[in-house]
Amino acid sequence: MKVGLVSLGCPKNLVDGEVMLGLAREAGHEITAEAGEADAIVVNTCAFIDRAKEESVEAILEMVRLKRDGQCRRIVVTGCLAERYREELRQEIPEIDAVLGTGEVPDILTALGDTQRTPSPTPPPAPAARPVTLYRSTAQLIAPPAPAPTQASTPAPATSPTYLYDASTPRVLTTPRHYAYVKIAEGCDYTCAFCIIPTLRGQYRSRDEDSIVCEAEDLAARGIRELLLISQDTTFFGVDRGERGALGRLLRRLDAIDGLTWIRLLYLYPTTITDDVLDAMAECPKVCRYIDLPLQHASSAVLKRMRRPGSRRSYDTLLARIRSRVPGVTLRTTFIVGFPGETEADVDGLEAFVRDTGFDHVGVFTYSHEEGTRAYALDDDVPAAVKRARRDRIMRTQKQIVARARRAQIGQVLPVIVDGPSPESALVMTGRAEGQAPDIDSLVYFSECDPSTLVPGSLVETRVLAARGYDLVVTPLPARS
Repeated sequence: MKVGLVSLGCPKNLVDGEVMLGLAREAGHEITAEAGEADAIVVNTCAFIDRAKEESVEAILEMVRLKRDGQCRRIVVTGCLAERYREELRQEIPEIDAVLGTGEVPDILTALGDTQRTPSPTPPPAPAARPVTLYRSTAQLIAPPAPAPTQASTPAPATSPTYLYDASTPRVLTTPRHYAYVKIAEGCDYTCAFCIIPTLRGQYRSRDEDSIVCEAEDLAARGIRELLLISQDTTFFGVDRGERGALGRLLRRLDAIDGLTWIRLLYLYPTTITDDVLDAMAECPKVCRYIDLPLQHASSAVLKRMRRPGSRRSYDTLLARIRSRVPGVTLRTTFIVGFPGETEADVDGLEAFVRDTGFDHVGVFTYSHEEGTRAYALDDDVPAAVKRARRDRIMRTQKQIVARARRAQIGQVLPVIVDGPSPESALVMTGRAEGQAPDIDSLVYFSECDPSTLVPGSLVETRVLAARGYDLVVTPLPARS
């Protein structure tokens, strides 16, 4: 049969979806990118914040409409929303045929079932009082009545997920042909007050180093030029097994693999960035000088309530150490504004931190009051409009910082990896510099050249012609003789 995948959320979730597709293809099923052609559709969901849950529910309901009107006979819901709300999903959307949590990835073949049989009659529409197709938010679908502030409304599952794929696990890559994500660990041991991930993903567990290297060698042989190493805390790799310096050793082994151009680290934690990792980043030519470091805030009071380590002073020290050991490093971070108890003075301090540090990339999220987290016991006392205003304020400051930095790059020579046509026009090619990760950072646009000469995955020397907001415009330089 034909199997389609809708994958939402983070790259870690995407890897799970690629594994499920790999298992399906190995079992003889055909993979299709056209939802209208699929006999079975897997919706791999996210449940990190309210908007992610809403997006996941909307995607499920869209596939339900395809099941009613088209060829699709079976819908399987997987991922974090399935882990968190499996019974509610079964009850509220009866068109769902199977639900798999985050630890049940290998069960995808059982969940797909036998759709080659004559399909059973289409279920009747939901009662008019609450038609499935009219749901507009997750709150309408799965949120229970609001509990008292001191209660948690989502108990931890009876069993914590333990699944972790390895190099022998089949995968169907859904990223462009020249880059791929490699999950080096799963789960999380931290207890951040705003985060539900440990409940959904289980305790931190590192993959075997040899398995990662084996997978990387296979990907390079298949034409992958950029590896993106991911986990909930990538710099914690090996620590759960008592392996000191494991990530630094892994980076040096990956750097020796023929065919790779770049190796990029995502999701680093401020207390687990060791000098051996920074030294490997500085010394290994293929390891990108790129630090993705979600700091979440700069106010000591807010960080304490978030159950996060650090302060403005400790962060300044950490960032100075990073810049000293890795000259030319790109710094990306994310912040949460509107956390319970956050004051205007806290936001003033955060804005000053952003202005003084000069991050290359900043993302700002408004706090989402999530049942099942420790912060749910706190009053969600910052109004939504105030949260949005604070987010916009920090981003305006960051935009000014980026504008100055981009103007300073005009005229410089910049190595750029070619990604492919831009979303706006097939005639305009885009790429990324070493300091830009796919999907989350800005882009480089090629100009004054023949697009047909730019091969996706190739590394091209360019000169920066102009800045366009967060993005750069470049022209390729003649190849060196």
